[in-house]
Amino acid sequence: MSNISHFPITHKWPAQHPERLQLYSLPTPNGVKVSIMLEETSLAYEPHLVSFETNDQLSPEFLSLNPNNKIPAIIDPNGPDNKPIALFESGAILIYLADKTGQLLPSDATGRYEAIQWLMFQMGGIGPMFGQVGFFHKFAGKEYEDKRPRDRYIAESRRLLGVLNQRLEGRQWIMGDNYTIADIATFPWVRNLIGFYEAGDLVGIADFTNVTRALEQFVQRPAVARGLVIPGR
Repeated sequence: MSNISHFPITHKWPAQHPERLQLYSLPTPNGVKVSIMLEETSLAYEPHLVSFETNDQLSPEFLSLNPNNKIPAIIDPNGPDNKPIALFESGAILIYLADKTGQLLPSDATGRYEAIQWLMFQMGGIGPMFGQVGFFHKFAGKEYEDKRPRDRYIAESRRLLGVLNQRLEGRQWIMGDNYTIADIATFPWVRNLIGFYEAGDLVGIADFTNVTRALEQFVQRPAVARGLVIPGR
């Protein structure tokens, strides 16, 4: 294990257990991807709450770890070559943790790249589009009289749900029988769309029965139930 005290972020969020992986996050769809992954893999970690209410993500300490001022981010004191590694971007962190533990990512090359393909589908499509639906349906965008922006994102979200629904036809999970980082990345966003964003009826979620079936089995996993509320607010 290497000393992580030279990372400026540890001055704002001191590590009580510096030998553990440090998680800087908030229980949003992107944030819980990593807390769920950590719970699924049983890696020892220490969570730190990055509060948007007090603009923690804009603090110099947080920006020293992620100049893009987004959660989640991690420091692993036990990184490659026994040196600490700092990472941001939830998809990159999921791949790193899968490689570190040898879990939740197929070991064969074909399966590995196929799972990463579906991870990128979430990162590039589901996350941004569902987030826009949330903005235009629940937050400041709902005040716009012109509903064309909202309807554009609703239509694209329905299209993406259709792609996911088709992929899940005859499969338990996105990759078949095996639960992977593709599922960990995707289903927190589906849950948020129909839960926190209250947009289930708007996108016609009842039409996507494979998606809702997989979401139900996802949230029933004990590690998922724990990860969805970490870090505690």
